[in-house]
Amino acid sequence: MATAAAATRKLFGTDGVRGVAGEFLSADLALALARAATSRVQGEQPARVLVIRDTRESGEMLEAAVAAGIAAAGGDALLGGILPTPGAPLLIERYGFDLAAVLSASHNPYEDNGIKFFGGDAFKLSDATEAEIEARIAAPMAAPRIGRVRRFHGALEDYLRALHERFAGLDLRGLRVLLDCANGATYEAGPEIFRRLGAHVDVIGAAPDGRNINAGCGSTHLDTLREAMAGGGHDVGFALDGDGDRVLAVDRTGTVADGDELIALAAKHLSVEGVAVTVMTNYGFHAAMKELGIEVATTPVGDRYVLEALRERGWRLGGEQSGHIIDMGFVPSGDGIAAALLTMEALGGGDLRDRHAMEKLPQTLVNVRVRDRMVLQSATVVHEAVERESAALDGRGRVLLRPSGTEPLVRVMVEAPTADEAAVVCERLVALVESELT
Repeated sequence: MATAAAATRKLFGTDGVRGVAGEFLSADLALALARAATSRVQGEQPARVLVIRDTRESGEMLEAAVAAGIAAAGGDALLGGILPTPGAPLLIERYGFDLAAVLSASHNPYEDNGIKFFGGDAFKLSDATEAEIEARIAAPMAAPRIGRVRRFHGALEDYLRALHERFAGLDLRGLRVLLDCANGATYEAGPEIFRRLGAHVDVIGAAPDGRNINAGCGSTHLDTLREAMAGGGHDVGFALDGDGDRVLAVDRTGTVADGDELIALAAKHLSVEGVAVTVMTNYGFHAAMKELGIEVATTPVGDRYVLEALRERGWRLGGEQSGHIIDMGFVPSGDGIAAALLTMEALGGGDLRDRHAMEKLPQTLVNVRVRDRMVLQSATVVHEAVERESAALDGRGRVLLRPSGTEPLVRVMVEAPTADEAAVVCERLVALVESELT
């Protein structure tokens, strides 16, 4: 699914431009990216560009830089403030913005930040378009005018209204819900929509200070939520990430339901024709979909590629094991809050603990830090070892090695009928990667 244009990009990764704020992602770079992106959509009338962000302390600096870049290209910057990422495509569809810039590094620590763009069609930009933006950065541009920078009021309420309209039939009265908002962009929207639908809501990770986003909380740090759920007093728990485009669930015993399980629940509930997932999706998911007669399309890692597959096939549902869950019937983006509500809808009043959507194959995943993640492509010895291990697991499991899209890591994943076998195979491959690539 990844295109040749991906190879020509140097700044954009699998989810926008991301790095340490003030160093790699400087105000100068943010301005240049926004100026170049706006110049692509500038016409006779000023381009209207929405800008939203998460709670990182660098967000205000980058917001100012991006707004300046938009105005320098002749566009009008509309600042929507702190809002979950899926709010951008929803507001594009509602108000007809020409472009949206989301300032977030998702699940990364507070020191990082990022910029990702959504086009006027409410979808993330293609690899080819991002390559064009990079090419435009160095090109001289003469703006027809200087644009304006204004606050866009009511963005949060617009997002909440859209959620409420979609899930108006969902009655959560009597349910005790525990939300972990990762001290990120969902800290207001998440608790509010669950309360509007009748749930009693308790919240952790809802006191952002600019530096505590994703710090020991959220979908990448589940211990606090799991312990609280296992302690009793709540029916279901959900952990969101820093920008609100992914979610994981925890049942009343403290057991995690990952993105694969939540997508499987939704697929059965929505009676979809097909579902798009990534190469990281558990082998057990494929078996469950086969039993239901649901076609599965597999893409590279990254929700942008899942979206491409859904658009090509005209399908509704897709996502990632990490908790990016896309319901095209609501918004063309991962939406953690909407996915949590879809999970409650799919359960139909049942208990998450009793879910039977799929049987997960034991999986071992190890991230190996390397000198250069792209060296993996030419590591013949490693590829030969992967082929041998894959052949040994044929029909019973699988092996996957892939470079991270944002960090100097190689991810080694093994799924096998038993946890012991998965761990042994993974250990052999990790040792080889460390000897060859570190």
